[in-house]
Amino acid sequence: MLLIPCSLNLQHDVEEEEKVFHLCYHSEKLTIAFGLISTPPGMPLCVIKNWWVCGDCHTSTKFIAKILGREIIVRDANCVHHFKDDLCSCRDYW
Repeated sequence: MLLIPCSLNLQHDVEEEEKVFHLCYHSEKLTIAFGLISTPPGMPLCVIKNWWVCGDCHTSTKFIAKILGREIIVRDANCVHHFKDDLCSCRDYW
């Protein structure tokens, strides 16, 4: 299993507006893209994120897992999301 830590750290004491600005980068999508091109097909990806997954990235990851037939595990600040076959272990409640 490949462990790809996200580089965006939002646990620092910053203003809420600045946090929202940083969340616009969707770092988990970039991390997943790098993981997909760096690993052989069929290998599960594991992404560790220190902030929660936004709705856009959650939906995107579900589609990526289904289309490419990859198992993607994303651990965020709240829970572990296990994406497989267009489904998430959190049942879309995060």
